[in-house]
Amino acid sequence: MSAPHKIEPSYDIVFAGGGTAALIIATRLATAFPDLKIAVLESGPGTKGKFEHTTPGLYISHLAPTSKTAQFYFSKPTPGIGGRDLAFPSGMCVGGGSSINFMLYNRPSASDYDDWETKFGNKGWGSDKIIPLLQKAETYDIDPKKANHGDSGPLHVTYGSECFEVGKQYIDVGSKYEKDRPATDEGSGFTADSINKFFQMPKWINKDGIRSDIAHNYYYNLEFKNLSVFDGVRVNRVLVTNGTATGVEYLFDKRVYEGASQDLKTVSASRLVVVSAGAMGSPLILERSGIGRKEVLEKFNIPVLQDLPGVGENYQDHPAVFTPYYADTNTTTMDGIFRGDSEFIANTIEKYNKDRSGWLATNGVDAICKMRPRPDELAELGPEFQKYWDEVLKDHPDKPLFILMATGGSPGDAPAEPTKKFICHNVFLSYAASRGYLHIKSTDLYENPDFDCGFFTDPADLAAARWGYKKGREIFRRLPIYRGARLAAHPQFPPGSAAAWDPAEKSPVPFDAPVFKYTKEDDEAIDKFSRDVVITSWHSLGTCAMKPREQNGVVDGSLNVYGIQNLKVADLSIPPTNVHSNTYATAIAVGEKAAVIIAEELGGKL
Repeated sequence: MSAPHKIEPSYDIVFAGGGTAALIIATRLATAFPDLKIAVLESGPGTKGKFEHTTPGLYISHLAPTSKTAQFYFSKPTPGIGGRDLAFPSGMCVGGGSSINFMLYNRPSASDYDDWETKFGNKGWGSDKIIPLLQKAETYDIDPKKANHGDSGPLHVTYGSECFEVGKQYIDVGSKYEKDRPATDEGSGFTADSINKFFQMPKWINKDGIRSDIAHNYYYNLEFKNLSVFDGVRVNRVLVTNGTATGVEYLFDKRVYEGASQDLKTVSASRLVVVSAGAMGSPLILERSGIGRKEVLEKFNIPVLQDLPGVGENYQDHPAVFTPYYADTNTTTMDGIFRGDSEFIANTIEKYNKDRSGWLATNGVDAICKMRPRPDELAELGPEFQKYWDEVLKDHPDKPLFILMATGGSPGDAPAEPTKKFICHNVFLSYAASRGYLHIKSTDLYENPDFDCGFFTDPADLAAARWGYKKGREIFRRLPIYRGARLAAHPQFPPGSAAAWDPAEKSPVPFDAPVFKYTKEDDEAIDKFSRDVVITSWHSLGTCAMKPREQNGVVDGSLNVYGIQNLKVADLSIPPTNVHSNTYATAIAVGEKAAVIIAEELGGKL
């Protein structure tokens, strides 16, 4: 077939990747510098006006194994993930993760960004500079005048079309059952005031029931004469001459353009190359370019341009453990969508097309608690947790241990029992102590990398997941719509254990019902369960860390790759440490901050 795009030989700035951060940077620069010629090369398909992208309730479709809008990376089977080949989806389309994510509006703690500045010397990356950029990007339609929120940004935030029963009950029951953890109407602030509170989950969905993504709110909605975004273009490597990035090598992605020639082509960048392929893609591009750990590169006969051992290391995520429960059959859930019920989906599409309401105008995730243990609860987490507590959380009251969420429906269980309704309790570890890595496994840019997610290699993470399971169990069995646990998808406790589920428990227990007691063997059963079911939160970050070079950093505070001129990395690969929240907000922050940095280097200002 003929080439899908006519990409010119040269541009001023070339982006390797067209996801959240890349589109923010490119559009901000294109607007501020009309004489600048910019190209964005995105490996996945375009998303303009496509129903599956703009419609919130169809988010789960992008996680199907046949999806062409996500790339699936597979972690090697390790004991920490129960010996499974675990898939880690990453956005592969114009707009990246913003076009396919769960749209959960949840922002980091101030100390998350402050750590980047104070611990690693990244001047200008503290919360005092980053929070205003987040405000600049948003319009908080729930209450535009609320402090610490934006009222005129391109991205809109609402609660979605409706709050499901499980969300309302989780807030009501959780805030009454849990000591000193009340309900609040503002849980997405940046301070300790948002911690240990139950609240309704805002969403990146606008008032018209449409996904608030980067592609449609920064790029497709505007006209640019100096910016070209090319879909289906996969970058192989950065071209470097005498220590300076001069362009990139690419081909047309065969998954987007079937039958396209796989001959490698080049495009020049006269001023700057920005690698922005995400935490999974960016380190692989650098390694294929000759930038990374010497031993990795030499294994594949790649000339070493810069020996940067930190490339591909420091992989972080929010390990997630989901546990399903049966719900009253009259309960509103997303199960019909999750199980692919054609009649249910047809009816919801008809309603959505009529007035942009109903299940397709939301995501079914309506309640959340950012929880950290009180002093009197620390002993429940065991001695292996104490060191982690002292080093990471103790002196930062704005940092939760994990995020608890209640979901109307269970994607993994609904297909197995089509006559049932499910509610799901989800535990997301905020600052997992475990670390992983990913590196190229060959010079084939389609091959799955050598990837180890590292989940549960640190016992502190198991202790946190164990405590989160116990917390969720007690709250859920007190919800009015609770109709028992799906026993096959819970820990298998030893015979005769007092912690075992009673199969006859098919209705909520009283508030003052005794809590389960656990032995060491019971805790071990929960730990095994956690390893067997843990999944990614799709929040990969940290693999091209913004740290000093001597600390295995890859980029400096201006996002420059160490040792290479005119080359930056700007995406979720650059955070040196994790943020407690869903990472969409941080991808936005990185994009907005990178745009400011580059604009200043070009002699302008945003």
